Amino acid sequence: MQSILIYVPKINNRIRFIFKLIITELLGVKINITDDAQSFIQYNGYKLSYAFHPVGHELFICARPLLFETGLKDQEIQVTDWQDTPIFFSTTKFSALPFDIFAASFYMVSRYEEYLPTIYDSHHRFEAHHSLAYTSGFLQKPIVNIWVLNLKELLHEKFPDLVFSKRKYSYVSTIDIDNAWAYRQKGFVRTTGGYVKSLLNIDLKGLAQRTKVLLDLEKDPYDTYDFQLEIHRKYQLKTLYFILFASYGKNDKNVPVTSRKFKELIKSIADNSEVGIHPSYSSNESPERLSKEIKRLSKVLNREITKSRQHFLRLSFPDTYHHLLELGITDDYTMGFASEIGFRAGICDSFNFYDLDLETETKLRIHPFQVMDASLRYYMKVDAHDAIHKIKPIIDEVKKVDGTFMSLWHNESLSNEFPWEGWRYIYEQIIMEALSVPNITNQ
Repeated sequence: MQSILIYVPKINNRIRFIFKLIITELLGVKINITDDAQSFIQYNGYKLSYAFHPVGHELFICARPLLFETGLKDQEIQVTDWQDTPIFFSTTKFSALPFDIFAASFYMVSRYEEYLPTIYDSHHRFEAHHSLAYTSGFLQKPIVNIWVLNLKELLHEKFPDLVFSKRKYSYVSTIDIDNAWAYRQKGFVRTTGGYVKSLLNIDLKGLAQRTKVLLDLEKDPYDTYDFQLEIHRKYQLKTLYFILFASYGKNDKNVPVTSRKFKELIKSIADNSEVGIHPSYSSNESPERLSKEIKRLSKVLNREITKSRQHFLRLSFPDTYHHLLELGITDDYTMGFASEIGFRAGICDSFNFYDLDLETETKLRIHPFQVMDASLRYYMKVDAHDAIHKIKPIIDEVKKVDGTFMSLWHNESLSNEFPWEGWRYIYEQIIMEALSVPNITNQ
């Protein structure tokens, strides 16, 4: 791997993190960073300076203050358009790029705005509609990846023999199991409560269906596991599952963790797929509860649990990630909005969590997803027959930058029953579109 020398007036953790992510991880070029201007001037190889003023006649990217600051402050951000691409942190005409690509990328992937005071939704989540990407109209573009391609073009023009790594587009299917069965394995109290609720709501269809399922006359509507296995084998698709394995609560309503059938289901899923923990709603404020849930699942599978995705996508910066790191989680898949599809961190590649409180890069790897079934159905009010028209542009954007497209689905949304009629078909359409399988027919 070739290397490039980078001059900065001051080396710090923010500089190390973002230059490594952009130039080494995304472009495949090694970096050496120096704050010695004289040695930089004398260097004859590939080099660029990132400072407030150029050192000499080198390739120069003008810096804005963000990467040389510590702590948090309100940033003055004005989004403009350059070559049909949204940019911010604009710079001087002497810069090789008209904006500070490194500061802008750091702002996005560090989720800087999510540390600042804001209005949260009812689940204490940072709201997509308050994000810079949404308000500026680029939430559905992997803006950081697009900027990196601009930088690659610039470097190639300046250094024609500089070799970049070849990237490869990929698709990752993930499924959350919040509620393994609609009626089975719920226990006497919850089953009785279900009957009472149906009676009070005069839900005769629900009463009949529950009874048929419990008498083994009909399959549980959430039992879509045979279909999942069949379709994943059909397309040779490896799928990552996240299991809610928590005590019952207002927003944690999976079957009891003591259920033998539930444990057998988890083991059967793990025979064909990777399994991670789906930390409960209530565990976001309780590391002790999260630790208990991880240990439970680890005991069932007889293996270490290192992957997670927060239930309800509850993510509080930086506390949630602190808890995960303390409990041995190495990879988290929560990075996506509940209310909108798109690119929460502006990127469709995994990256290490940068802790703005401690000003350090951590070993927790963040894997962003772009599309969730519940976002489309419940928040965006999209009908099944229109869903693929919302999803395909996202997939296309990821393919353009050779990134990773990740979908989030649930076992109940594959039931083809209210309110998920037609969504099983959409899931297969997503797979076919993501894998570029020919002869896709639209509904």
